[in-house]
Amino acid sequence: MAKIGVLGGTFDPIHNGHLRIGTGAYWEFGLESIWFMPSGIPPHKRDHRVTEGEMRWDMVKLAVADTPYFLCSDFEIKREGATYTAQTLALLREAYREHEFYFIVGADSLYEIEQWHHPELVMKHTVILAAGRTYRSWHRSFESQIRYLTEKYKAKIYPLHIPEIDISSEEIRRAVAEGRSIRNYVPAAVADYIIDHRLYRDSE
Repeated sequence: MAKIGVLGGTFDPIHNGHLRIGTGAYWEFGLESIWFMPSGIPPHKRDHRVTEGEMRWDMVKLAVADTPYFLCSDFEIKREGATYTAQTLALLREAYREHEFYFIVGADSLYEIEQWHHPELVMKHTVILAAGRTYRSWHRSFESQIRYLTEKYKAKIYPLHIPEIDISSEEIRRAVAEGRSIRNYVPAAVADYIIDHRLYRDSE
């Protein structure tokens, strides 16, 4: 079976941290490719504005274009209505029976996963690769959280050993709104796209 990494997210915008996580997962776990999968309508982000899907899709395509083992997947963005991870993973397994999927998440997702739509199905349908660190607001260490979820859900969860990445899409949007350069945080083609399409000019 081909081992495929799935890195989903709003990608508003995609940034160098996302790409480093994808690269780290590819090499550490011997994956065949990494599918970057922009979400359609993120159910957890209905309380604030999200850039239209076509533009987020364009930025992801630009960001992954020069890396042969990166692929931009429209599996979620072409679906109508809210897109839940549990549904996406079940549909992926059905559509690509020849693949084994590795779902790549950050530490925040690992701590919040029990609040997701059917978290037991998320952990049933995929191997989870988690990048990140312990969050101070949580009483469990990163390693303890992995053990807790593994025991409770019989999940397969492995840590990604990559340097800590201190970049967020929210901070990038704020920098653009304030007129600061973002070229150290996103690929050049993505920075140019944001400028050309006048994205994120209004502060949130």
